[in-house]
Amino acid sequence: MLEGIIVKGVGGSYEVDLKGAQRTVIAKPRGIFRKKEVAISPLVGDMVSVSLLDDGSGVIEKIHERKSVLVRPKVANVGQALVVFAYKEPDLHLDLLDRFIINCEAANVRTVIAFNKVDLLDGKSQDEAKAIKEIYEKIGYKVIDISTYKDTGIDLAKAALVGETTVFAGPSGAGKSSIFNAVCGVVHMEVGELSAKISRGKHTTRHSQLIKLEKDSYIVDSPGFSSINLEGIELSGLKELFREFEKPSEDCKFADCNHIDEPNCGVKQGIIDGSVHEGRYKRYLSFSEELREAEANKY
Repeated sequence: MLEGIIVKGVGGSYEVDLKGAQRTVIAKPRGIFRKKEVAISPLVGDMVSVSLLDDGSGVIEKIHERKSVLVRPKVANVGQALVVFAYKEPDLHLDLLDRFIINCEAANVRTVIAFNKVDLLDGKSQDEAKAIKEIYEKIGYKVIDISTYKDTGIDLAKAALVGETTVFAGPSGAGKSSIFNAVCGVVHMEVGELSAKISRGKHTTRHSQLIKLEKDSYIVDSPGFSSINLEGIELSGLKELFREFEKPSEDCKFADCNHIDEPNCGVKQGIIDGSVHEGRYKRYLSFSEELREAEANKY
């Protein structure tokens, strides 16, 4: 049998990029996957074992254990998200950025932040952009400044995608499609098309697929990882999604400290000594209250 990765669903069959073979094969899954005791359907991104038939088609014999599964888009084994936000046009909202980041953290997907449209910055806005970039770099996130207009930072973005399966995330208008097309080298995603359809009150159904950049490097071509709510995130686990809390929380008086009302809290002390950014902490408090209200409204 040959190993490969599912790159596209084709009406009940799947296109599989065969490892080391420099070709793809259309394969159908064994009927066993539909049995109640198995109950697993192949997903784009799945690593699979395939046997070849005489007519050149294939049969999916095994779906390997998944490292992760995203719900929107429905893709398996995504290792990272390129979270695209514009510095300007539209204006950068850090509340929204942190929502994307904690959704990635909750999905166990590594985050690379791409700040687009640096060509629109001047004077004071350049200083503000630098300060914002430093906030996230200090936490430990890889941050790339990009301008597709001036072809700035595209090589850095391409380098970040090597050896990974990456989904693009971010709000409408930030430039995801432009960056996607720039790193692909050809037009795969229509710039502004989805946003235009949404603004007209329409929507489009597109199935996710993987675009191969080079060996073992894929990007997810889909409507995008666009969840910005906190659905599925537990209040008790929110603090774990703010990675800069981990070290200062070792100094909390209480092991189960939520870093809100408790005395002798290492995270709140971290705001004073500079290890925790105050704006990020305030957004943590806001998200905590949002989740608390959501839990109360369940009953």
